[in-house]
Amino acid sequence: MSAGLARAQPAPVQPSGALPALGDTSELSAGAERRLGDRIASSIYRDPDYLDDPVLGDYLQGIWQPLMKAARARGELGPELEERFAWEVMQIRDRSINAFALPGGYLGVHLGLIGAVATRDELASVMAHELTHVTQRHISRLMSKQSQQMPWLIGAMILGALAASKNPDAANAAIAGGQAVAVQNQLNFSRDMEREADRIGFSVMADAGFDKQGFASMFEKLQQASRLNDNGSFPYLRSHPLTTERIAEVKGRLQLDGVTASPAGNTDAGNARVLHAMMAARARVLADPGVDGLRPLVADAQRVSQPAAAAAVTVRDAGALYAGALAASRLRDHALARSLVGKLKSAPTPSSAVAEPVEWLALEIELAAGNTASLPKLGNTRSWAALWLQARADLAAGRAQDASGALQGWVTTHPKDAVAWQLLATAYGQQGLTLRAIRADAESRVAQLDYPAARDRFKAAQDVIRSGREGGVGTNSYIDASIIDTRAREIDQLLREQALQEKLDR
Repeated sequence: MSAGLARAQPAPVQPSGALPALGDTSELSAGAERRLGDRIASSIYRDPDYLDDPVLGDYLQGIWQPLMKAARARGELGPELEERFAWEVMQIRDRSINAFALPGGYLGVHLGLIGAVATRDELASVMAHELTHVTQRHISRLMSKQSQQMPWLIGAMILGALAASKNPDAANAAIAGGQAVAVQNQLNFSRDMEREADRIGFSVMADAGFDKQGFASMFEKLQQASRLNDNGSFPYLRSHPLTTERIAEVKGRLQLDGVTASPAGNTDAGNARVLHAMMAARARVLADPGVDGLRPLVADAQRVSQPAAAAAVTVRDAGALYAGALAASRLRDHALARSLVGKLKSAPTPSSAVAEPVEWLALEIELAAGNTASLPKLGNTRSWAALWLQARADLAAGRAQDASGALQGWVTTHPKDAVAWQLLATAYGQQGLTLRAIRADAESRVAQLDYPAARDRFKAAQDVIRSGREGGVGTNSYIDASIIDTRAREIDQLLREQALQEKLDR
């Protein structure tokens, strides 16, 4: 499910498939589509099963950004579409194998999908398919077929569909109303749209540098699941129905391109497989944080023998040890967690792309253990995952100024990172910088589209200013006060515009 904005002008040279093969029949404006997406996303942000894990987030972005770049180069993603839409990847704590795209450029990925796919190429095939649903405006074109249906009713249906896999009662509440069946039919992609997403997504994935075999192997997994195990764990099968024709088309493209599998001994491919095994393991742990789900992962890791000193860790062992160490930490068996991550660290790792996530895991375990006396400093904090962990370590060790300095730089270039703003609020609070802490908290609410809560926090900051209790800001209080007043006015204006638009949409 998804949407996008049609290009205002064709590119000078249109690559094959750059224009929608089905024709752009959307009557929904780009602004309305983004507003619908924002409204749905704001509900997802407040869902307890929404997750913003920086380690998995970095991994997903490592797939998403090359896909975006390839779509841009092919002409699928025009500048107006890229500017207007969010292009946000959301993590959902759900063990079902699913992914979805929403109006406005939001992509949701269930942790169950990350944990189930065997390679990053298979994950890339799903994300490329969903990206194509967005760039080809499939949701908005479906909406235009039944223009009498209110966009907000359709938004409620989308939320209901997302809730159905974990709570049928909640889904029924979201979908209540006599028009539910009609809207559900409207949301099911046509086979033509699915084929279009396959065809263009396949090319986008290939141009992004991923192994095309991942598309075929993902289809084979889903086909097998549809025959043997469609028990509700595979929502992707119902929203993206597989047909013999679609599978044959993908295999035919592979044969025409003369594609062969990557050599087993390829170093880069080997690194990618080990890294994916660890990220899939992390997804499995975070998707099922209960004791009954964690204990089998620990037991599986304990069966892994000590790697030979001269041999790199195998793909399976890397995943098992990573999952076991993180699961043991969640079970508060910190000694066992250290032992398991020690096994993982003792095997030679061929690249920093594999070694660094192990280093991050070791630091995460020490943070969970409360071992603040000897928390190490990470050597490389260029990635958000590393910076996030280092900031947490600095805060735990009483180095709030170090944390706030690094986080300030990050939010300057990533102002929509809610987790970073929340950490920055904590860092400012530890330094007694009350005004800045409240402002950072407000910005975290803005990043998650909770504008009423953001307005309340900005007003609280203004009350601090009026009371003369700037909270340690000192000579910079005038600058901070000016920023807060400006942001408060911007949020007030945004809320007025939203209220007016909702009246017009009714």
